[in-house]
Amino acid sequence: QVQLVESGGGSVHPGGSLRLSCVVSGLNLDQYGMGWFRQAPGKEREEVSCITNYGNSRSYSDSVKGRFTISRNNPRNTVYLQMNNLKPEDTAVYYCALKPGSDAPTSDTRYNNWGQGTQVTVSS
Repeated sequence: QVQLVESGGGSVHPGGSLRLSCVVSGLNLDQYGMGWFRQAPGKEREEVSCITNYGNSRSYSDSVKGRFTISRNNPRNTVYLQMNNLKPEDTAVYYCALKPGSDAPTSDTRYNNWGQGTQVTVSS
């Protein structure tokens, strides 16, 4: 059974940093593209960042580019999202997701396994 477990969320002040982790069990992660998505209250889920199976290609939404960094450690079956210079508009539940195959598209409909989410709150 495939399971994704996110951690690392919390409450920070604007300008602060958090590092999210997503540990995947039940499969070998190097066969899967991974993505981080978020959903704020009253808004649709949106892409944050995606990474191909060996990390050769990464994508970022315009709203987080230059502030967030996605990475992965396949032997540890873990994907990370380093979030720096956080802003109030980054407040959301953050989800990691995976899809079979090497690519990592930005559309959430392409991902078929999801974690339970971790809350990130940025406020002064």
